[in-house]
Amino acid sequence: MQLQQLRYFTAVADTRHFTRAAEREHVAQPSLSQQIRSLERELGAELFHRARGHITLTDAGETLLPLARRILADTETARREVQEVAQLRRGRLRLGAPPSLCASLVPDVLSAFHATYPGVDLFVTEDGSQDLVRALADGELDLALIITPLPDQAPALATSDLLREELVVVSAPDRSAPPGGRRTRIRVEDLRGRPLAMFRRGYDLREFTTAACRAAGFEPTFTVEGGEMDAVLGFVRAGLGIAVVPSMVAERSGLRVTRFATPGMHRVISVAHRGDVSPPRAARELERILRQRLEPGSLRAGARGAVAGDPGRS
Repeated sequence: MQLQQLRYFTAVADTRHFTRAAEREHVAQPSLSQQIRSLERELGAELFHRARGHITLTDAGETLLPLARRILADTETARREVQEVAQLRRGRLRLGAPPSLCASLVPDVLSAFHATYPGVDLFVTEDGSQDLVRALADGELDLALIITPLPDQAPALATSDLLREELVVVSAPDRSAPPGGRRTRIRVEDLRGRPLAMFRRGYDLREFTTAACRAAGFEPTFTVEGGEMDAVLGFVRAGLGIAVVPSMVAERSGLRVTRFATPGMHRVISVAHRGDVSPPRAARELERILRQRLEPGSLRAGARGAVAGDPGRS
């Protein structure tokens, strides 16, 4: 079994077309087909159902596909590790992070990383933690910032707590403050019946807020939902509702910020990578810069409530 054969196989599986797969791999279509046939003979099973204009995977092909992707990803990791010499003058780094972190922590950290390693190409995937975990397991990311604990932790994933961040309520400055009477802080219970601008499904903050409200004995009331971080902040700014957001985002938003009463609401942000493969050097350097910038005294005002290296986080 050759790596070239696995690349051709995954190309056909992705495109469901031999000619388009050959074009993607910059090889003649007869050569690609011959290599696929050779792979099938070696494995003793057909990998594709072949019909005019319709290519689908057989059961054997479905079984091979995730394994082939993993082998190719591991091979690419090995290649990059060898190339990442001479103090990271070249290479690439694939980082995944939730949208809330892409709007707060990630830009500053990537800026610091790029200033030190300008030859390393940066690729950012913005998604929810569950999707980022799947991308890590498939070898599509080198490192990811995720919200933990996860409902279903990937067994091959290695995670390490990075910071515990406070969640706060934001509201439009020209509207009345969130409920709480004369108190400067509010409780989760005070959100009962209040109009909330809510993130799209799959957003970690949506699940977190909904779970907190249900734990307090009520269902949250949504006035508008389905947005990304910038959209939700815009909805709040327009007076369509209030929202629960991370403190690092809130302090940059220009909106009124109201904190929760003790014990408050927090989320734990962890750095994750595949546990069966050592992350590339670029990923290790990015994690070092992350932790360095989160040391006490290094956080900007927008990160109030974040704690790095706190062994008592929950």
